[in-house]
Amino acid sequence: MYLRSYFLLLLTLLLSAWAAAAQDPVPSATPYVTDRQGKPPEKVEGVPNIAPDFAADLATLPDLGRVGVEATKQRPMSVREAVVLALENNKDIEVTRKNVRIAEFDLLAARGVFQPRLIGQTFYQRATTPNISIFSTNRDTTEGAFVGNGTIQGFIPSLGTVIAANVTNQRLTTDNPISILSPQFNATVGLNITQPLFKGRSSDTGRRAIEIAKRNLSLTDSEFRQRSIEIITNVQRAYWDLTFALRNLQVQRDGVRDAKEQLEHNRRLVEEGQLAPIDIVAAETQVANFEQAVYDALNTVSLADNFLKNLISENRHDILWSESIVPVDPVDLRAPPTSLDDAINAAMANRPELDLIDARKSMNEVDRKYLRDQSRPQIDLVAGYTSAGIGGSRNPNFSSPFDIPCDPNDPGYEACLARQAQQRAQLQALLQSIGGSGSTYTDIFANRYPTFRVGVQINLPLFGDRTARAQYGRALVEGEKLETQREQLEQAIQVEVRNALQAVRTAEARLRAALVARENSARQYESEQRKLDNGQSDVYRVLERQTALTSARSSELRAQTELNKAIADLQRATGNALRDNDVLTMLRR
Repeated sequence: MYLRSYFLLLLTLLLSAWAAAAQDPVPSATPYVTDRQGKPPEKVEGVPNIAPDFAADLATLPDLGRVGVEATKQRPMSVREAVVLALENNKDIEVTRKNVRIAEFDLLAARGVFQPRLIGQTFYQRATTPNISIFSTNRDTTEGAFVGNGTIQGFIPSLGTVIAANVTNQRLTTDNPISILSPQFNATVGLNITQPLFKGRSSDTGRRAIEIAKRNLSLTDSEFRQRSIEIITNVQRAYWDLTFALRNLQVQRDGVRDAKEQLEHNRRLVEEGQLAPIDIVAAETQVANFEQAVYDALNTVSLADNFLKNLISENRHDILWSESIVPVDPVDLRAPPTSLDDAINAAMANRPELDLIDARKSMNEVDRKYLRDQSRPQIDLVAGYTSAGIGGSRNPNFSSPFDIPCDPNDPGYEACLARQAQQRAQLQALLQSIGGSGSTYTDIFANRYPTFRVGVQINLPLFGDRTARAQYGRALVEGEKLETQREQLEQAIQVEVRNALQAVRTAEARLRAALVARENSARQYESEQRKLDNGQSDVYRVLERQTALTSARSSELRAQTELNKAIADLQRATGNALRDNDVLTMLRR
């Protein structure tokens, strides 16, 4: 029975092999291409056979330097110095600083609405018109006028009061025979007051523009502080990344040194017969790998250096680009002792994002006050006083239209003469009462021709101001929206603070673990070296411990760098970046 089963299994395997060979024959027209060891490459369907005999030639290592940076031109720099350079040279900071100045000019322009202003006009006019009056026999009349008027307008912004004092002056000449005076001098001095009773009393367009400009200045200042905090945090993170990159470069170079020392040590052991010659190959490979790690670390240094310079340099022609930045601040930062409640309270007091929301809420309150005022009826109390004066000389062309010649044969001749004499006396008295050109302002100051005016002017829509009510309703909803956004932002800030504190604690734990790992890796490496010397270990274990030690050294500094960056993030989350880096004085300039 077992023989039969074995025979059936063998027959099945043979049939399967024959079927596979029949379905996938090897084409005889395509020869194999062998590699340098004479072995044909692995045949994979669909993959072209490209450079099958490639093998790189040994070459010398390239120059160990950074592109565009002179290693001898070193520039020591602290975190604060980097922050100051960033705030002075960063283009985003410069733009936000310009926005603050623009907001200041906007406020100055808004306040100019209520500046007292002088309005005046002066002109000379000469006009000739046809005569259509039965009282004159002239075919046309020529009149000349010289006018000089001035008005001083002032405001009481808190009440919406408009005050206007005006002076008018006019000199008229005419050849019309029915005009008594030529030239004739007219002048007035007046005072007019308009006081809104409802609409426009507590708020108007000018006052709204001033308040909005004030809030916008605060808004722009908060945006400036927010951008400054972001720049400070980015500079701190870039600074510590460069610190780590430079230190890691030194660690990798130390790794090359240790690998070369181990290579020489292995060669001595080969000469002494304790190791096989093939064990030197592994040590040589270790040296090559560490040399490659040095160039990788150098590339990281170049990237970190360029990133930091991009944040703090003035422009692409800055001499800083050719210098090598050397961080000088101590690496071993310690997180500030703070509780969660203190950190959240600090964030709520210092975060400029909340100031931005508050500024927008304040602007919304201004809009609501203005729009609520606009929905009221427009009823204004108006009052005015004018004092006028007149003067001039008798028109040489004057002839009374009522001066009809008396007929001597008329029984009423004597009465006619008496009437004419009376008219001439009245005219003479009128001319004497008017006086010359100087009597114009005498009349004004004597209040000879006063005019008083007091009243109310109304401007009301028939069915209510629907536009104002709708805009006011929209402003109310906008205020509710801003309140909701503030609550949402407060919660997001709380999450950021909690995460930042947790990140600091995690970084501290990671640093402790990295410290322990580095110390243990150093002891394990030393122990493995002693075992190798005593014949109790092999080269591969020693090289493995050596690699682990180099990695542990980098990990320890990386953990410290991450802790420093976590502290910077905590400063940003609590809004203390400006204070902790002592840049508030510089920002006020």
